[in-house]
This record gives sequence, C-alpha cells and structure tokens, in this order.
Amino acid sequence: MTRPTSYATSSAKAALDGRQGGAALDFEPETVAEDLARILLGLMEFVRQLMELQAIRRMEAGTLSPDEEERVGLTLMRAEQAIQEQARAFGLGPADLSLDLGPLGRTV
Repeated sequence: MTRPTSYATSSAKAALDGRQGGAALDFEPETVAEDLARILLGLMEFVRQLMELQAIRRMEAGTLSPDEEERVGLTLMRAEQAIQEQARAFGLGPADLSLDLGPLGRTV
C-alpha cells in the first residue's frame, strides 16, 4: 500500500532533487558549516525584516509610545548588526543571505 504524498512534501522533494526551478540545496561535506550558516542567517534576516515592517506599521498606526519606538528601533538595528557580524564570520555578504521563495521572489 502506498501512502499519498502531500503537495508540500512532493514540492520539497522536487526542490531538493533539483527537478524544480530555482537553486537546489547542494551541501558538500567540506562546506556544510557555511551552507547551513547561509540558510540560517538568511532566515534570521528575513524574520528581522518582517519584524521591521511590523514595527513600521505600528508606528504609522500610532500604537507605539516614543519610548517603545526607540527600543524597537535599537533592537532591530542591533539584530541587523549581529546578523551581519555572523555572516562575515562565515565569509558571507548580504547577497549570500538572499533566499529564493519561489513565486514570492527573493528576500533581501
């Protein structure tokens, strides 16, 4: 008896196998640390950007006090700096943190 495969599972398998458009995940034993760092730091940068957009929406809506605006702004700046520092430690630049989200486009 075969188990039905969900669309998400089959899409992920196709992407990993390189049968679908976009860059396939291609890990090499010699560069696995850098490859994982690129993916993880890219995800962290993507989440940081989402948080920044949410903070901007909240500021425009007037739901943050001036103190909260200052704290959120400082936190986001420090998060960006920390992500960039870690990327440099792995020899990665901003373009290396760009993730391909398929039909949604690329991040960063």
